[in-house]
Amino acid sequence: MTTPAPGTVVLTATERVTFGQPAAQAIAAEAATLGASRVMLIASKSLAETTDEIVRIEEALGGRHAATFTGVAPHVPRTDVMAATDMARDCGADLIVSVGGGSVTDCAKIVPICLSNDIRSADQMADYHITVNAVGELVNPGFLPDFKQQTIRTICVPTTLSGGEFNPLSGATDPATRHKQGYQHRMMAPVTVILDPAMTKHTPDWLFFSTGVRALDHAIETLQSFQSNDYCDGLADSALRLLVDGLPRVKANPDDLEARMKCQIGVWQSMLPIIGGVPMGASHAIGHVLGGLCEVPHGYTSCVMSPFVLRWNASVNADRQRRIAAAFGQPLKPAGDLVDGFITALGMPRSLSAVGVTEDRFQTIAEYTMQDIWGRTNPRQISGPADFLEILATAK
Repeated sequence: MTTPAPGTVVLTATERVTFGQPAAQAIAAEAATLGASRVMLIASKSLAETTDEIVRIEEALGGRHAATFTGVAPHVPRTDVMAATDMARDCGADLIVSVGGGSVTDCAKIVPICLSNDIRSADQMADYHITVNAVGELVNPGFLPDFKQQTIRTICVPTTLSGGEFNPLSGATDPATRHKQGYQHRMMAPVTVILDPAMTKHTPDWLFFSTGVRALDHAIETLQSFQSNDYCDGLADSALRLLVDGLPRVKANPDDLEARMKCQIGVWQSMLPIIGGVPMGASHAIGHVLGGLCEVPHGYTSCVMSPFVLRWNASVNADRQRRIAAAFGQPLKPAGDLVDGFITALGMPRSLSAVGVTEDRFQTIAEYTMQDIWGRTNPRQISGPADFLEILATAK
């Protein structure tokens, strides 16, 4: 008799996910449900300046709208988090709503932690991010006794497919070292996620499709992992199939809202295994460093790294990779080749040189990646920076 493997699936503090409703209407309804009277928006600057979407939300909120912040740069510099926190403190915000891509989402989730812990400078943020000790264990200040849990909640309205809106984990970049660092607490997960496929029509194609590949990579790294389980594998498999269907449809017809919704649901499903406790592997670990250190856009990191990591891992997890290949409809072909072809067909970059990363930076990237939260959870063992250098060399 085969004994089942034990496991645990971790849930978050997200209470609702709404989809298919106009964002302005859904935000106003949620603010009323939560009894919020001082709602602060943290919004994409491009949405605020080139569309009327943010004005519509402000009008729908009416007297509940307190302020709007639009100054979040890519990879969330700590200084931008502080600027948003200062505005939230000054306006007496009792609810934070993010409207935009991954950086806007990350900032909005960190602001309530800064408020509750009275963080007033970028330097103070150093005491609250996750670190990795000498034996590879995560050290999370969010679990320490003097950490003050947030009292203000967040609603997230994503316009890209990066998936951070479902996660109780956020990242912000130390401007001195250019190292993007993680902040995590269960209550950092938004109370509500609002999925409006029409909002994604404003997102530039390169950003929509590259973050779609990022979501694809969430599912791929779950299905690669030896630490996954039937529950998480099922979600990842479904996510992969929705994205494999939806992304090419949107590329062929940008007005296909059903396909955009398939992508958004695929993102949601791709995130649940990560939240549930399945660690990601080398693609995500390297990607974090490429973003913060080399300023590579969030989605492009997976476009470049995912196929190469699949190939590097194939010697130890070929059986698990067959399920990835099956989701692309070709179970007998190497998963790395199928993912490579799929990303190429979307018009995304496929090498480190294509995103401006040169070989002289590889050593620093490898060393930084060893400090990442997923630097040592790849299915093929990572023993030191030399292993990351080997992967980077294939992707140059």
